Amino acid sequence: MNALEQLSDSLAAAVQSAGEGVVRVEGRRRIPSSGIVWSADGLVVTAHHTIDRRSEVQVGLPDGKATAAKVIGRDPATDLAVLRLSTAGGRVLKRIDEGQAKVGHLALALGRPGASIQSTLGVVSALEGGWRSPLGGHIEHYLQSDVVMYPGFSGGPLIDAWGRVVGMNTSALLRGIALAIPVATIERVSQALVEHGRIRRGFLGVGVQPARLPQPMEDRSGQSTGLLVASVEGGSPAERAGVMLGDVLLTLGGERLAGMEDLLAALGGDVMDRATPLEILRGGTRTTLTVTVGERPAPSEEED
Repeated sequence: MNALEQLSDSLAAAVQSAGEGVVRVEGRRRIPSSGIVWSADGLVVTAHHTIDRRSEVQVGLPDGKATAAKVIGRDPATDLAVLRLSTAGGRVLKRIDEGQAKVGHLALALGRPGASIQSTLGVVSALEGGWRSPLGGHIEHYLQSDVVMYPGFSGGPLIDAWGRVVGMNTSALLRGIALAIPVATIERVSQALVEHGRIRRGFLGVGVQPARLPQPMEDRSGQSTGLLVASVEGGSPAERAGVMLGDVLLTLGGERLAGMEDLLAALGGDVMDRATPLEILRGGTRTTLTVTVGERPAPSEEED
C-alpha cells in the first residue's frame, strides 16, 4: 500500500470513528443541522442559528435511533446552543489540546443532516488570537478552514486527521467564511449555558462610532481615538448617568475605549450592577461620570 492509500484509509477511519459522536438536530423547518455529543450524560452542543424551537427538538443518534432533547441554553453571540438528550447516546469525542492545531494541518468537517455521516476535506487556513464576533461574543481563537460547508453541516465538528475535535463548524458568524468555534470557547460557553441558560452581557444603551481625539488630548493620554455618542436610549444606564449626544467615551472602569471591540470587552459580565467610572470628553473637557452598567436583554424569539 502506498502513502496516498494509507492517508486515504486513515482519514476514512477518522471520519468513521468521529461520526459516532455526531448527531442530527431537527431544530428548524428546513434541513436539519448537526451536533456534537459533548458529555456522557447526554449534553450536545450545536449551532444556535439552526434552532428555531424554544424548548424541545428531535435528535437523530448515530445508531439510527431518535430521541427528544431539551434546549437548555443558547448564545447568539458565539452561535452556540446546548441540548440535553432525554436518552443519552453517541460517543464523546476526544478534543484537541491547546496549541496543537496549526495552519496547514488537514481538517475534516463532519455533518449528519441525514441518517449517515458526511464529510468534506480541507486544511486549517487561518489561526489567530482571540476575537469578538459581530454580536460581541468572545471567541478564544479565530479558527478558519477551507472545508466546504454543505447545508446541515453547521453545529458539526471540525476534526483533525486523528479524529479529534478542533472546533464546531458554523456558517453564521461571518457569512461566506468557514469558521469553527474552538474547543476552549465551547467548553466555557457550554458550562455557563448549563448553569444559567444564557451568557450575561453588559448594557449601556448608547450608539457610538470611533472618533479621532484632538491632538492635545492624544498627546496627554496616549489614546488617539474614542467613541463618539450618536444616540442614547431613554431610561438606559447611560442616560441615567448623564451621557449626552456628542460626548466621546474614553474609558470604562479604567479600560480604554478606542474602538467597538474595547467597549464590548469592557461590558463583560463582571462589570454589571456596579457603580463604574465612565470617563468622557465633553466640549473639550475631560470629565468622569458614574454609570451602573445594566444587563443586555436576552433576544426575543423573533430576534433569534
